[in-house]
Amino acid sequence: MTNKSKRSSVRPIDLRNDIAKALSRKLVGQPAAIEAIVPFIEMHRAMLSPEGRPNGIFLLLGPTGTGKTKTVEALAEVLHGSSRKVLRIDCGEFQMEHEVAKLIGAPPGYLGHRETQPILTQQRVNAAGSESCDLSLVLFDEIEKAAPSMTRLLLGLLDKGTLRLGDCSTVNFEKTLIFMTSNLGAAKMSEELRPDFGLGAYTPRPAVEKTPRLENIAFAALRRNFSPEFINRLDKIVTYQPLGADALALILSQHIGDLQAHLDKRLGQRTFQLEVPARTRRFLLEEGASEEYGARELKRTIQRLLIQPLASLIAAGEIPAGACIRADVNQRKGRLIMRNLDLDLDAIAS
Repeated sequence: MTNKSKRSSVRPIDLRNDIAKALSRKLVGQPAAIEAIVPFIEMHRAMLSPEGRPNGIFLLLGPTGTGKTKTVEALAEVLHGSSRKVLRIDCGEFQMEHEVAKLIGAPPGYLGHRETQPILTQQRVNAAGSESCDLSLVLFDEIEKAAPSMTRLLLGLLDKGTLRLGDCSTVNFEKTLIFMTSNLGAAKMSEELRPDFGLGAYTPRPAVEKTPRLENIAFAALRRNFSPEFINRLDKIVTYQPLGADALALILSQHIGDLQAHLDKRLGQRTFQLEVPARTRRFLLEEGASEEYGARELKRTIQRLLIQPLASLIAAGEIPAGACIRADVNQRKGRLIMRNLDLDLDAIAS
């Protein structure tokens, strides 16, 4: 076989499908977000991203608990192997005008210049990348909480891809994906999802009808709170949809899988097998599924009904290494029973 025929037999890598599939396994129920992000990663890998600006600028809007921050963490895990490979700025910490100076540091001659270390340094930006991918992820979480001077500061960064610090050094953001999340319009979205009066309070609307309504609410809130110059610098605005029953069931399976992996990692040789049958999963979904609060309510329910009782039994030494523990439902008391299948004995969670 010639070298030419060998080369022709090699199947090219489908970047779009590979990244999209990997993200879909980690981010449930938000295909529009995946479709918006993946093309910008492709452009970066093909070296076709525009010069002199970030590779992509995204504003993620929608109800609470729908996976906006999770999107960035999932992308970091896919690109860099760790959900922590994100430069995250909690905008709730910059609600006062003077606090925004922490991002770039005080200029020379100002009081505290030497003591104030800027947050948005080149070193921290580069640290949000990895050897496998030099595309850094920067997250401004809950951007609407920040003082107005933050958005003014970001205008130049979003347009030119550079930021000048207080000491006159420059930070390059060309090889970054910048994400901003916001709960703007969340209260009105909750009213739309769960009306308090009228026929809507008794007749659930299908997801197809909710989507344009939520998008209109999000865009109206966006225009009220941000200037046209800021909005015009965004590459994509994604409105997240409420999570349906199927999505929450998949998220529950993910949490249970993560819990088993956490047990194996933390307990080592003392670990055990956790079995959560279908009936128990239905019970957890009934207790924790919430269209208004999304996946966060389900996570709290898992912690309260499953993880905390397990922790009590582990701390008391009542679960032997290598055991198979099944979480059954005690419907009468509205809680779970941890059953040791190896000993055929019940351990009642406190």
